[in-house]
Amino acid sequence: MQLGLTRHSLNRATLARQSLLARTDSTPLEVITLLAGLQAQDPEPPYYGLWNRIDNFHQDDLTRLLEERRVVRSTLYRGTQHLVTAEDYVWLRPALQPMLDRWQRGAWGKVTAGIDLSELAGAVRELLGDGQLSRPELAAALADRWPGRDPVGLARSAQALLAIVHPAPDGTWGRRGTTPFMLAEQWLGRPLAADPPVDRLVLRHLAAFGPATVRDVQAWSGMTRLREVVDRLRPELKVFHGSEGQELFDLPDAPRPGPDVPAPVRFLALLDNVVLAYADRTRMLSDDRRVPVSLEPALSVNGFVHGLWRVRRDRGSRAVLRIKLFEPLPPGAEADVTEEGTRLLRFAAPDAGAYDIEIRDGWR
Repeated sequence: MQLGLTRHSLNRATLARQSLLARTDSTPLEVITLLAGLQAQDPEPPYYGLWNRIDNFHQDDLTRLLEERRVVRSTLYRGTQHLVTAEDYVWLRPALQPMLDRWQRGAWGKVTAGIDLSELAGAVRELLGDGQLSRPELAAALADRWPGRDPVGLARSAQALLAIVHPAPDGTWGRRGTTPFMLAEQWLGRPLAADPPVDRLVLRHLAAFGPATVRDVQAWSGMTRLREVVDRLRPELKVFHGSEGQELFDLPDAPRPGPDVPAPVRFLALLDNVVLAYADRTRMLSDDRRVPVSLEPALSVNGFVHGLWRVRRDRGSRAVLRIKLFEPLPPGAEADVTEEGTRLLRFAAPDAGAYDIEIRDGWR
């Protein structure tokens, strides 16, 4: 018999396993493992993501993991940059290869038309050797071999064709500059897994984001044809149905608190997967807010996206948190937003001499 789940039930289940109902005392490495990685298009969002979830988290806690090669930054889910643990990377990167092949064809197929991709991969491997090159350096070297082709497209194609990581200090707090490329086997000092089971990918998504539909798992990972994988796993899973009758799958022992459990204010990281990891995102936000939260980080109130936020440094030593609301705050919520916003400012700008919070209606 299938069990029903409301939108609020899905919301609370997601927040519970994402450590967004209450901060955890787990280590950053444990939380990154639990979440199956963190969106890392820019350096700072993973730090905000961990700050939202971990008690007494400091920037150095993640920077150290990157420097020690226990966490790596690479092109993974949906062809976007993510931070994952080294232990996960060695099986996850090969598991995602079919998706990355499609991503390369869709994004850079015209650039590489007529080029033998195995030859391109071999050239990149030869150029990188056991060292590293910046993206512009690699692009220039590839342009010498294939004159007339877009060098950026050639270099970015390498991120799909080969397991390439971007070593620290790339991806660390406040770091800006050219992106270094290095073969993952060289950086990690070990080979990647051969033919890892895709089942593991599905189970990791359900642990971090379930209950979820097959389409949700595909939207998060970028993979296709996962229905047969989920059907194979069905005897091990608990099956629910959503408000529109859709099948939702979950791990039997995963946390699913009641819909009335309080959810605290959270200043989510830009492109946090808790918002992006679903085909149907209504457990966290309404459809008309999908585009705005892809451009600016989201503020959640009572578990749902309620606005957008940015931290700015004004002239002098003042740090300002600017909040734009999609709709007015519910009664009593402004005090919670201000309190959590002050914590955010102290984390984001610990050296600031003064803090200020500006709240306005209307996100445009």
